[in-house]
Amino acid sequence: MAFTKLAFYLACIMTTLAMAGIARAQNSPDDFVNAHNSARSNVGVGPVTWDNVVAAYAVNYALQRSSDCALISSNSATYGENLAAGSGADYTAEDAVALWVSENQYYDYNTNSCAYGKFCGYYTQVVWKNTTRIGCARLICNNGVIFMNCNYFPAGNVIGERPY
Repeated sequence: MAFTKLAFYLACIMTTLAMAGIARAQNSPDDFVNAHNSARSNVGVGPVTWDNVVAAYAVNYALQRSSDCALISSNSATYGENLAAGSGADYTAEDAVALWVSENQYYDYNTNSCAYGKFCGYYTQVVWKNTTRIGCARLICNNGVIFMNCNYFPAGNVIGERPY
């Protein structure tokens, strides 16, 4: 019975995605996972895998942002989160992850902090050692902007802990 409900729930999500302009080419779960795992391997952290439950959360939140594509956190108590927005049909999962990873230039491992006036929390979430599962979404908003979000379980960026 539980499997039937999960299958129904996932079918509803996939139907919603098709109707809402969620793009899949070069934005598959593997594209998101591979981009994350490339960055993670660079710092010696184990891989993440795709999780459909985490992805359902990401899709649900992306759909909430479809009217404005605003980069506003969902404030999840369960998942870590990274957000990105871009333009052009060729803005891909790899582009969003590369944007987040580019913050690595601002992260100082020795002090476990970001450079003054800079943000590096998206990067540290990508490479967070305890995160094992991700789910992401890519949505073309009503204004034509592409909104992407990834959610992470367990969440990273725990104060006082190092990402790797």
